[in-house]
Amino acid sequence: MATFVSDINVESTLTRAEIATGLKQIVDARYVLTAQEELAPYECDGLSAYQELPLAVVLPGTVDEVCTIMRFCSDHSIPVVARGAGTGLSGGALPYKNGILLGMSRFNRIVSIDADNRTAIVQPGVRNLAISEAVQHLGMYYAPDPSSQIACSIGGNVAENAGGVHCLKYGLTVHNLIKLKVVTVQGELFEVGSDALDTPGYDLLALMTGSEGLLGIVVEVTVRLLPKPTSARAVLASFDDVQTAGNAVASIISNGILPAGLEMMDNPAIRATEDFVHAGYPLDAAAILICELDGIDEEVEDQIEQVRHVLTDAGAVDIRVSCDEAERVRFWSGRKNAFPAVGRISPDYYCIDGTIPRRQLAGILENISRLSGEYGLAVANVFHAGDGNLHPLILYDANKPGEFERTEALGGAILEACVEAGGTITGEHGVGVEKINQMCVQFNDKELEQFHRIKHAFDPHLLLNPGKAIPTLARCAEFNAMHVHGGTLPHPDIERF
Repeated sequence: MATFVSDINVESTLTRAEIATGLKQIVDARYVLTAQEELAPYECDGLSAYQELPLAVVLPGTVDEVCTIMRFCSDHSIPVVARGAGTGLSGGALPYKNGILLGMSRFNRIVSIDADNRTAIVQPGVRNLAISEAVQHLGMYYAPDPSSQIACSIGGNVAENAGGVHCLKYGLTVHNLIKLKVVTVQGELFEVGSDALDTPGYDLLALMTGSEGLLGIVVEVTVRLLPKPTSARAVLASFDDVQTAGNAVASIISNGILPAGLEMMDNPAIRATEDFVHAGYPLDAAAILICELDGIDEEVEDQIEQVRHVLTDAGAVDIRVSCDEAERVRFWSGRKNAFPAVGRISPDYYCIDGTIPRRQLAGILENISRLSGEYGLAVANVFHAGDGNLHPLILYDANKPGEFERTEALGGAILEACVEAGGTITGEHGVGVEKINQMCVQFNDKELEQFHRIKHAFDPHLLLNPGKAIPTLARCAEFNAMHVHGGTLPHPDIERF
């Protein structure tokens, strides 16, 4: 395990006891946690390789309480890290040791549903899947569906601009939002977005989405609902070669077919998943593609035939089409459970999140295979293949000295390969602390300066989620100097224990 030491140092003059006393004057004392055993469940998010305890955890239950807490923290220079369900995979909700953690789990109500306008107003602690469950009887659903949708919260989805297996056709979180209510670091409440299709002024809704808790605290979200398609079918195709499967993805899209979802898994991921959920995956396949098509019945049937021809021409050795809803769900159950399945075959795994142009998929797979051998670590690959979003899972054992450092280095090399291929270091998980050094690879100093200017406009004293997402220029200078001299340690300021 590791402790991330931020290169931004913000510390209040108040003691832990004084901070706790101040918070207890705002919320009921039972919602202010300070004992070590109470803080321990909040020491990390889904990226458990990094752990830290905050000074205190506070769990507000109303918007007024959030505003008052933020005014208190602003007045006393207390850093604040907001947290939803804690399922994030980039360390975005990692506590700051000199600050408080603001838990939004009590904000768990669906405020209203407008069936006529196909919108819902929800609090940030509402689970992603709970929205679709609440409107199922109306024949509607909320489209973004991260693999963790049974547990992840909408506030966290907004913070990281989460995607999911259906984002190829229906977009990321940002494409499915109408409005946000946000509390500033000074404790002021404001609204961004509009009930109209567009709104004058800067697009602050897009700016806040994916801002990783650096600009404000989201306290209410208005989401867009979609009608459930009349028909949905899944096609499962097997390949004898991973690169051939990668090329088949580009062939589907280039033939004018836009699937609802298009996912890929290689053999290590297939074997781990099949042993876990028994989805019916072929254990001898080098790779599989899952292609979902939805719409009206006639449209889906026509697209299935098109996809059959494309996949056959692209080199698929076996093609199966779901015959009913149960089989479609079974095909997807494996992909949705790929991460926990891989966790059963390795003491630890490290999930990477990078994105490349689709045409580069076959090449990046070869590159990942080469890097895997170079670093001596196995990699199981799971992709949102349709939009080029990669999720290589690096298998390692944290109990072996030096293996976590080598894992970090391999992860960094994969992300840098994504940038070199014309892609980006994240597609949906965010930067957090995990990818902060690779930001130095993707952006130059002038671009990073603009990011810092935006941060300072919202948070001049750097109290919101300090040290995350946007690296300092000093950090980048150190990191880039290491690269020039052949250094391999991707986090020069990580303390080990």
